[in-house]
Amino acid sequence: MTARRPAKETARLGEAIYERDIRSQVESAHHGAIVAIDIDSGDWAVADTVLGAAERLREQRPEATDVWSVRVGHRAVYSFAGSSTRSAAG
Repeated sequence: MTARRPAKETARLGEAIYERDIRSQVESAHHGAIVAIDIDSGDWAVADTVLGAAERLREQRPEATDVWSVRVGHRAVYSFAGSSTRSAAG
C-alpha cells in the first residue's frame, strides 16, 4: 500500500497525535523505543525497532497506509551525534 498524504502532512499529523495522545503514556517507560502511529485511526504500537513497531501496528491495523514513527524522548528516529530531549538531570 502507498501513503495517501504528502509526507509533510503525515509528519505534522503524527507529531500532533503523539504529543496529544501518546507521549505521556510512553515517555517514562519506553525512552529510546520507537512508536509507530496510524494517522487515520490514532492507533499506535511501541517496539525497540522501527520494523518491530510497524509490524505490531500492522497486526492491529493491517489497512494502515499513513504511518508515522518517532523515537520516544528524541527529536528524530535516527540521528548522527544527536541527543535526547531529556535534560542532563532527568
